[in-house]
Amino acid sequence: MKNPLVIANWKMKLGSAEALALAKKISKSSAKFGGAEVVLCPSFTELAAVSDIMRESGIRVGAQNCFWEEQGAFTGEVSPKQLLAHSITTVLVGHSERRAHLDESSEMIHKKIRMLLSLGLRPVLCVGEQFDDRAEGQKEVVLLKQLHDALNGLWLTDACQLVVAYEPVWVIGSGQDIDPNEIEHTHQVIEQTLYDLFSHQAVDEHVKIIYGGSVDPENVGRYIAQPTVDGVLVGTASLDATQFFAIVAGALKA
Repeated sequence: MKNPLVIANWKMKLGSAEALALAKKISKSSAKFGGAEVVLCPSFTELAAVSDIMRESGIRVGAQNCFWEEQGAFTGEVSPKQLLAHSITTVLVGHSERRAHLDESSEMIHKKIRMLLSLGLRPVLCVGEQFDDRAEGQKEVVLLKQLHDALNGLWLTDACQLVVAYEPVWVIGSGQDIDPNEIEHTHQVIEQTLYDLFSHQAVDEHVKIIYGGSVDPENVGRYIAQPTVDGVLVGTASLDATQFFAIVAGALKA
C-alpha cells in the first residue's frame, strides 16, 4: 500500500490573512491525514508563519521556488539555506508558469536541482508538454528533453530524495479531466527515463513520480490508483479547505 504524497501549491493567490486562516484549518484537521505525506507550498512571505502553524501537525511546508546559490548578491532571490532555517526541505522547481512567464531556462532548473540535492533538500521537478506538443505527437520527446536537461550529470545518494511532477501544461487550471491510463503510460515513460539517468535502486528508493493538472476530489482516486502515480500536485483545489481535505481522503482511499 502506497503512502501518497499530496503537495498543495498555493501559487500567488492568497493574501497573508487568507493563507494563515487556511493553514490553521488544515492544521486542525491534520489527524485525518495519517498515511499521507502532505506538503503545503505558500508564498515566501507566509513561509515562516505557516511553518509555525504546522509545527506540531505532522504536515510539512515547502517552497514554490529557490535560487541556485547558497548566498550572494542576488537581489530578490531566496536561497535554499534560508529555506532550511525555517525547516523547509521540499522545493518546487521548473513549474510551467515560471518557464513561461519568467523565462526559467533548463540551465537554471538544472542548477537549482543540483544545489538542492547537495544540501539535502528535496526538489519537485515539474515537467509537462504544451497542447501543440501533444497534437504533433511530440509529448514524449518534450518530456525526455526536460528530464535530461534537468537531471543529466546529477546523482542520488542515500541522503537524496527527488520528486518528478508530471503536469501537462494544457490541463493546468482548465478543470479538464485526463484519462488515468494516459497518465499511467506517461509516468512509465518518465520512470524509464529516470532508470536511464540513475540506477534502478536509486530510482526505486529515492524518487516519487506524482501527477498535477486540475486535480480535484472526483478524479484524485482514479489517478492515485495507477501503479506509478505516487501522489498529486494540487493547485486551485488546494485553496479551499473542504476540497483539499476531500482530495487527501480520496488519495488515501485509493
